[in-house]
Amino acid sequence: MDDPDAVRTPFERFAAVRRIGSGAYAPDGRRFAYVAPTSGRNQLWIQPTGGGFAVQATEAPGRRVVDFAWTREGDRIVFLADRDGDEMHQVFVLEVPAEDDPPRAGAIRQLTDAPQAQHQLGEPLPGGRILIASNDREPTEVDVQVLDLASGERRRLTEGGRFYAAHASPDGTQAIAVQVHGNMNQDLHLIDLESGATRHLTPHEGEAKFWPGPWARDGSGVYLRSDHGREFLGLGFYDLGSDAWSYLREPERDVEGFEVARDGRTSVTVENRDGAHVLRAHDLEAGASLPDPEIPFGVIEGLDLHPSERKVLVTLSTPAHAANLFELDLTTGTLEPREQSMLGGVDPARMPTPEPVRYPSFDREIPAWLYRPAGEGPFPVVLSIHGGPEAQEQPRYMYDGLYAYLNERGIAVLAPNVRGSTGYGKGYQRLIHRDWGGDELRDVEAAADWLAAQDWVDPARIGVFGGSFGGFATLSAVTRLPDRWAVGVDVVGPANLLTFVESVPPHWRPMMAAWVGDPEDPADRERMVERSPITHVQNVRVPMLIFQGANDPRVVQAESDQMVEAMRANGVEVDYVVDAKSGHGPADRATALEWYGAVARYLEERLAAPGPTGPSAARVEPGA
Repeated sequence: MDDPDAVRTPFERFAAVRRIGSGAYAPDGRRFAYVAPTSGRNQLWIQPTGGGFAVQATEAPGRRVVDFAWTREGDRIVFLADRDGDEMHQVFVLEVPAEDDPPRAGAIRQLTDAPQAQHQLGEPLPGGRILIASNDREPTEVDVQVLDLASGERRRLTEGGRFYAAHASPDGTQAIAVQVHGNMNQDLHLIDLESGATRHLTPHEGEAKFWPGPWARDGSGVYLRSDHGREFLGLGFYDLGSDAWSYLREPERDVEGFEVARDGRTSVTVENRDGAHVLRAHDLEAGASLPDPEIPFGVIEGLDLHPSERKVLVTLSTPAHAANLFELDLTTGTLEPREQSMLGGVDPARMPTPEPVRYPSFDREIPAWLYRPAGEGPFPVVLSIHGGPEAQEQPRYMYDGLYAYLNERGIAVLAPNVRGSTGYGKGYQRLIHRDWGGDELRDVEAAADWLAAQDWVDPARIGVFGGSFGGFATLSAVTRLPDRWAVGVDVVGPANLLTFVESVPPHWRPMMAAWVGDPEDPADRERMVERSPITHVQNVRVPMLIFQGANDPRVVQAESDQMVEAMRANGVEVDYVVDAKSGHGPADRATALEWYGAVARYLEERLAAPGPTGPSAARVEPGA
């Protein structure tokens, strides 16, 4: 007799995941640390290299750990934590006695206390110091600083603009800082840490990305990633002796990551192949490539090279499992699990594998991932639009298993990379600038039309869903393409472009005019009003679910409040959930289950039942 649970798995089992974060080896390589929400919110964990019992190293009520770095001496871990998802990250230091085996965590001290400022970590320096960046001096600017871990004293290295600390030279006398002008335009600066003198390394005209990589182990220069003069991010090297840089690798796809081992013998490169990641390894001593490691089809969310062995700590997500932690042996190609994110016992073989598809829009084809249920249909479909917008829908375990759950319920998912997405060249990415609610909405419309033309799709049961920018696109869809949908779900999406650009974090605001528009410019203001979903709210004809984090600093609660109030005034059925202890997304495992469980059930209830008594009854045909 068939197991009924094998057919109808509760969402709670799909969502029983830990979403393990990136890991990093200690300087001696004997242990590694990583971030995981095993006990609820993201906390630090420490585990012996090669496997063994993991020890929870932090427990801060109301706080979640978002980033960390080992000191060069390996006796402490510096980490960032915020409160209830507010993203006002503060700096803490954790004592980690080097002689302990198994590993043990010691005392924790808070080093910064600026609740209205954000902090980012750079690399540790010798002598118990670390590079950080913060907007603590001026909310609209970000300064690079040296933080002393013993005294908590800071020494400011930059003032003015938005400079982020990055990589320190092996001898600790110099550092690379990245100056962010915008999502597609950055510069690299070399800072002398003793004198504070800076040198601009990457002067250029127009927009070009420059992202710093690690230093050469001999201190002769620094690796970088750039798209200067080309469409995709290539790998380059800046030689300090010749005061010039050149490309080392120029594939026709983005180089998304590059790391060098502390002993300087080995490097690994992460490349984006149509959204999935491939790894390349190199023997720097011999100047030759190592065999390319075979990794499962999916997305590398973090990696760190062992300081002295040819091993890599890899955080990998696939369509069948959330981010798991592995150790990859570059010599043998063996990939061994170190931590398990999937706790619900769902058979990975039952998880859907997305199919890459392209559909026609008005001027080009749009890449997308299609998750189609087994059978002939006709199926309802959820059009899922990613956030960013300068990001990419990739083959990973999405929204704690939402796609897999919907597929099991007979609901397909089409997840497009509308114009403005990364991974397809800078020309494609640039198309979203100052055009929010413009041509990318035509891509959304084209997706709905393409779906409606498929013989396996029920055109009366197409829903639209998205978070952040995807939430904005969802609101645009239900207000400006009201006849296409049976239901809409918006998660932390902007509703009003004018109020949105005025309420983002202060250090974002200088970039908003070039990214979204300038409310002080009459032409921009008119366009932003016209493109805002709130302007067209009277057109909404379908039931809506809206989620909002009360502590969201990127898309503040007022964005959702105004949309919900207007919808309800027009008689629209709206379920509105405000999470008092989350920000731009759920802050812990429990709230993630609440958010995405509600989304799953809402979409299932309104899309699963066909016919005139189902969601199609709420659909208004063109001209009606």
